[in-house]
Amino acid sequence: MKARVFRHRSTLMGPTIVLLGAAAIAAASFSAGQARARAESRIAVTEVSTTAPSPAFTTEAGGAVLADVAEKVISSVVNISSEKIVQETGGSPEFGPLFNDPFFRYFFDGPLGHGRRPQQWREHSLGSGVIVSSDGTVLTNNHVIENADKIRVALADGREFDAEIIGRDPDSDLGVLKLKGDLGDLKPITIGDSNALRLGDIVLAIGDPFGVGQTVTMGIVSAKGRANVGIVEYEDFIQTDAAINPGNSGGALVNMRGELVGINTAIISRSGGYQGIGFAIPSKMALPIMESLLDDGKVERGWLGVVIQDINPELKEALGLDDVKGVLLSDVNAGSPAEKGGLKRGDVILKLDGEPMDSSARLRNAVAIAGPKTEVSIEVLRDGQHIVRRVKLGQRKSGGGVAKLDASDGALGGLTLAEPNPELRRRYDIPKGVNGAVVIEVERGSAAARAGLRPGDVIVEFNRGPVSTVRDFSEAYRKARGVIAVLVNRQGNALYLAIRK
Repeated sequence: MKARVFRHRSTLMGPTIVLLGAAAIAAASFSAGQARARAESRIAVTEVSTTAPSPAFTTEAGGAVLADVAEKVISSVVNISSEKIVQETGGSPEFGPLFNDPFFRYFFDGPLGHGRRPQQWREHSLGSGVIVSSDGTVLTNNHVIENADKIRVALADGREFDAEIIGRDPDSDLGVLKLKGDLGDLKPITIGDSNALRLGDIVLAIGDPFGVGQTVTMGIVSAKGRANVGIVEYEDFIQTDAAINPGNSGGALVNMRGELVGINTAIISRSGGYQGIGFAIPSKMALPIMESLLDDGKVERGWLGVVIQDINPELKEALGLDDVKGVLLSDVNAGSPAEKGGLKRGDVILKLDGEPMDSSARLRNAVAIAGPKTEVSIEVLRDGQHIVRRVKLGQRKSGGGVAKLDASDGALGGLTLAEPNPELRRRYDIPKGVNGAVVIEVERGSAAARAGLRPGDVIVEFNRGPVSTVRDFSEAYRKARGVIAVLVNRQGNALYLAIRK
């Protein structure tokens, strides 16, 4: 059986009996009881020495005891219940995606179907979060709160609060909430330095799996810097074998000082449940993203403008880089910050602001976190010589993110498009080489549905012009007139659709 990556939000639809993989789980019904200087005034941040190990959990003289650590942090971890209204689109639960075919719509929607009404239902999801400041700021995963119409947060002491979304960052799967009402005495967690973690360090995972209530599990740090897992755009995960299950998403991973070092996010599993491989977003990555969301409601990432690759053994031998650890620049974009800063194709980036860059993922994350308009120091190896360049980073462009065409938009009204990302590629089985604008929603009975578009279609051409981003599609659609030729990739097959605007 193939292993799959699961995020840890427990979704309860309809009855409270949920089938997760091969297991039936009885889920209890649940009612969920700007700049760093400003951020540090509201968030307890501790700088942990990168050389001092976390105390062992069995030491006698002044060492941490598991129960003491759990008692210290459990009041900072909350249960999050989100609710959203889901409208049936792109097919029917009874008949599957084929129901979207025009032939079937004729019988079920059209003259013989008498216009079957769209179906709606309320989807309730459970997850976890961490209180990071006394003003009611809660850090969690984006997928726990994404598209939620109502959010309720329950504390360990039984108190419950409504919450509002301050900001979300799908690229890292982080989100920030703010509790409403008279908050009283909250117990924010102390944020530690995930860089100080060592392989084998003891960690505790705290959350609310399956909505059963606060749960503490123990494990070790199995690995650091896990990237290319395919969960989100920016990955630098801590891997742990602490038991993590659905509902743990957004919960705390803490060290033996009781400091937050990670936000539990996903597992790899063949069953959908815990199998010893869990991933948490490290605090060093989460903190600046949280600060950006608190200050601006969004995250602006740095951009270098290069094509990079890891150096495998064959490249090391071919390029004479036997003892070199770094990232190879296989291309430099014209007019990019990298070109302006003097970087060239064939350079090997060794360090960024003094930090070793031993993988493409680490460099990509470091540039993104540094942010636009930041000047960074980049040490490169060029023709056997170490050279340092100062580069002012640009701003990463998202390409438009998500676009929705409403009924007034004519031939493709009722269509929602998004940029392809790891989650969408997994959901719709989109090959890595296929890029464009992904159809993620088609309103039932809309012009887009009648045109034959389906969720999972990737629009790759529009009137013979390439579509690389949602913005490309939006601009081309705005200018188009008459009959439009749209080339889509549907489950690996190319298909032209002719649409009259």
